Amino acid sequence: MGRVRFDAITWDRLGDLLADRLLDLKPADGSPWPRVAIDGAPAAHPGDLADRVAEALRVRGRASRVVDAHGFLRPASVRLEYGHQDLDAYYDGWLDTGALWREVFNPLEPDGDGRVLPDLWDPVADRATRSAYVHLPPGGVLLLHGPLLMRHWFPFDLTVHVLMSPPALRRRTPDADRWTLPAFERYERETDPAGTADVVIRADDPRHPAWNRGTA
Repeated sequence: MGRVRFDAITWDRLGDLLADRLLDLKPADGSPWPRVAIDGAPAAHPGDLADRVAEALRVRGRASRVVDAHGFLRPASVRLEYGHQDLDAYYDGWLDTGALWREVFNPLEPDGDGRVLPDLWDPVADRATRSAYVHLPPGGVLLLHGPLLMRHWFPFDLTVHVLMSPPALRRRTPDADRWTLPAFERYERETDPAGTADVVIRADDPRHPAWNRGTA
């Protein structure tokens, strides 16, 4: 990443530029629904960027659906089977990838009906959300945000990684959650999200983001 140029930008401008790019994004598999990952540790607040992009798309007359990966965590009895701070479970077993495929990605395949479930499980109350299905019209954009997304082989048409240096990530992660930090170090080693994402945003200082322009 040392050879990559990062340019200063504002979060609002980022939302606008990403939305402009998504207007012309054509899924490689012929689906009418572009699928976008906004990947980042919780301390990087990738959901805030997803909301900005969704609002910028709305202004441009394009539908979208923001989905928080935390709405598809497994029940506590499964997530915490090996303890509250088991790194392997956090890395490999907290996210219900099967449910995301079934309820979000499969309906957005080329022959899908666009009927997606915005969330399935409330991890705080530890019970089903009972949310209603929503219809994403053809051309509508899926904006899935959350941590560790790029290691699951989801069919994303564009990947955005909100990058934080290890010191910044440690500073901005609450004490109670710092046990998860080695999982993000492992993610960097095994997946290299900053090296493989289509767009990378540096967010060490949340007031002054920077990004690699790439082809965006």
